[in-house]
Amino acid sequence: MAAFAGAANTVVFKRYHMNRRNFVKQAGIIVTGSTLPLDRLQDFSIPAKNKLPKWKGFNLLDFFSPNPADRSFPVTLEQHCKWMQDWGFDFVRIPIAYPTYLNIDRTRPIHADETYQVDEKRVEAIDRLVQMAFKYNLHVNLNLHRAPGYCINAGFHEPFNLWKDETAQKAFYHHWAMWARLYKNVSAKKISFNLLNEPAMREDMNDQHSPASALPGALYRKVVAGATGVIHKENPQRLVIADGNAGYVVPELVGSPVHQSCRGYHPGEISHYKAPWAHKDPNHLPAPKWPGKVGDRMLSRAMLEDFYAPWIELVRTGVGVHCGECGCYSKTPHPVFLAWFEDVLDILSSNGIGFALWNFAGDFGVINSNRADVAYENWYGAQLDRKLLDLLKKY
Repeated sequence: MAAFAGAANTVVFKRYHMNRRNFVKQAGIIVTGSTLPLDRLQDFSIPAKNKLPKWKGFNLLDFFSPNPADRSFPVTLEQHCKWMQDWGFDFVRIPIAYPTYLNIDRTRPIHADETYQVDEKRVEAIDRLVQMAFKYNLHVNLNLHRAPGYCINAGFHEPFNLWKDETAQKAFYHHWAMWARLYKNVSAKKISFNLLNEPAMREDMNDQHSPASALPGALYRKVVAGATGVIHKENPQRLVIADGNAGYVVPELVGSPVHQSCRGYHPGEISHYKAPWAHKDPNHLPAPKWPGKVGDRMLSRAMLEDFYAPWIELVRTGVGVHCGECGCYSKTPHPVFLAWFEDVLDILSSNGIGFALWNFAGDFGVINSNRADVAYENWYGAQLDRKLLDLLKKY
């Protein structure tokens, strides 16, 4: 999310950069024997045709907290969905923390077997939001932002580790089997599943600033395959989307029935300027510029084009790509944010890649974003960032 943040900054700056040449080489090995000639992977004269629709919309945070009593996140109202539709948007992503729909004792750490204790009333609450989105022709992308054994965020002590413990993997598959059964008869045009938010190997999942690195590709492929299997058992047509591995394309998934999701947070000096969860000392950072030199780095559109090149190449291999989260924390100066974000959206859109702003309402949002340098428009009682809305509608 926005929470790509702490771990994401470490990953973006320290993990190897998979450039276009490396991706073509790795993807070529994996898709050998498919119907796509390898020489076409390197032909930029062929327009990219994305296997996923060019959805554009927002993340809705109603079930983002692992504690259902947490009221710090905005509640989505029916009028919000109507505004989205009226403004021309067609997509919402719902990032869910699985403990929010469990019936557990929250005065102590959760036990592994309690991850199966689903509270049907809480599932029904999630479904009401889904159905409300359907009413306004918004495609729903259901995401486990916190899954059994893993989350990019701190704030909840997991009883096991998704990447190390088979018991956690079985619980992960169980949850996706439940969601798959609930929506087995719903069209793929209306709902898709995004398996896990921002997977990475964390040294300490309970430390927001714990270093993160890429997962072994074979391990990530195994977990994705297990979850996809239980989903497709209920409905073989269900669209399944996997986030990048520590934010980067996953060549190990090429050739599988799984699409991939990138992020629109690069570089972190712009998107997460002064975000308290992203920096141990957020008050002593160089002022962001776009384009321009920030600290010891020159930030420019060219760096964005290089960053997104592997994702564009992925589209050319026949894998669907969507940007599941993008945007900028409210402390970045608004003109800098808009200049940078226009470059991000232009690169994505010109290659057929849709996007979802993190979030609809709140510090990254189009309404009630609490920016100090925006002349908000009063929109039926909400504070609307009209310049941001116009930019989103443009793409």
